[in-house]
Amino acid sequence: MAPFGRLPRDLLGRYVKKTLVLGIGNVLLSDDGAGVHVARKLAQDLAGSEDVEVIDGGTLSFTLAPLISAAQRLIILDATELGLSPGTVQTFVGAEVDGLFGRTRLTVHEVNLRDVLDIARLMGAIPAERALVGIQPASLGWGMVPTPAVSSALEHATGNVLELLASSHWCATNALQTGSRPENR
Repeated sequence: MAPFGRLPRDLLGRYVKKTLVLGIGNVLLSDDGAGVHVARKLAQDLAGSEDVEVIDGGTLSFTLAPLISAAQRLIILDATELGLSPGTVQTFVGAEVDGLFGRTRLTVHEVNLRDVLDIARLMGAIPAERALVGIQPASLGWGMVPTPAVSSALEHATGNVLELLASSHWCATNALQTGSRPENR
């Protein structure tokens, strides 16, 4: 593991890792918790990583802005209105992520997410590489468990994140779209 002295610090003086993976969602609202479920899986899979920090961002807060600002790469995981079949996973990168927030509302947390990203921009430190791994929800009603379509898509979303992490540079041509079934991947 790299000595802490070699890791960058955020504006609060905390040591940060190169890539921040941020799971967003409310696990009490069925499919809305998809991003958090993927983040929890990745936190186990990537425990001990020198370059990747995985955070359960829950329903988001402005307190995440310093963490986002300090990261060189940002991957956001969230239930996203894609207008596709429930359980579809789609990855957006770079300018595609920025462009999503100028359109109709795509995620339940978009207003707060947009605000947090704007704070990072105002701090002059938005991560150069940004990606959103969105999962099309079937239901945002009360429930602690995702619907079957979204449950089966969680592993695909995890795979998309791992592919991004393995890539040295993200660009729109690397964008991934998968269905909720393995044969659609």
